[in-house]
Amino acid sequence: MTRAPANLLALRSLLLTHLDNAPGPDDLEPAEVGIVGDPAHRGGYHCGSDRVVANDYSVVESPRDRAGLTLDAAALDVGQFDVRSGGRSNTLSSFSVWCVAQCAANAADTQDIREIIYSPDGTTVKRWDRLGKRTTGDSSHRWHTHFSFFRDAIKAGRDQRPLFRRYLSSIGLLEDDDMTPQEHNWLATVHKNLTVLDGRNPIGQIYTRMAEGRDETGASVTGNWNLRAMTAQLTDLQNKLNALAAKDFTDEAAIVQGVLAGLTPEEIAAAIPPTIAQQVADELARRLVA
Repeated sequence: MTRAPANLLALRSLLLTHLDNAPGPDDLEPAEVGIVGDPAHRGGYHCGSDRVVANDYSVVESPRDRAGLTLDAAALDVGQFDVRSGGRSNTLSSFSVWCVAQCAANAADTQDIREIIYSPDGTTVKRWDRLGKRTTGDSSHRWHTHFSFFRDAIKAGRDQRPLFRRYLSSIGLLEDDDMTPQEHNWLATVHKNLTVLDGRNPIGQIYTRMAEGRDETGASVTGNWNLRAMTAQLTDLQNKLNALAAKDFTDEAAIVQGVLAGLTPEEIAAAIPPTIAQQVADELARRLVA
């Protein structure tokens, strides 16, 4: 029978951990976050292989879905909430609009999302569809938002929390202490590799000031550099690169010039992945000595 996969259960738990019992007039209740459709539900991403129907759109429209079909459901419904954080009201509508904007920008942590059916105002129902097949949904989506995930991502067990962690961070409901061990290791590696540049290169000097919470004069500033700041920078970088990729450059020099024109030293430092950070540090050190 159709089952709730571990990666969507983890996502459900993340949302409830931070939005259930959150301050505000309407928190998110467990009964409002669902994965598997009720017993009568047939067809669609809330169903596994035992409940799909002939020519089910959640199977036939994408090779990712055909290859990933199992007994696992591949959808999550999120119900209404209105919580106070960051000095503002955060609602299902604003959450949905934020998620759709990230998908439309093709952010790296949205690649496994097939569609979002939502209401931006509690009245009009819209659908963002990565495959461009549909633009709306039924009226029930006025009070709940539906996320469909490509079935191959669910089958592979890929973590679907990063996008939603970014949302919770952006509204101030998730702090750096909530980072996963992998994220802690990533930041530790980047910190170690980039701080060796301090004193030799402006990028290293800027990074060290950010890490220590100082401005260019050496004075302390509010809020040290952390995962939230890094994620925002990487997302902005991703969006700039996506926009750049849509342009028709005729030579490699123009591509390089276009990329560099949109980047600050801080963004370059933040964007260096751990797999190559040490190599970059070593190469810069070699050139500075030469």
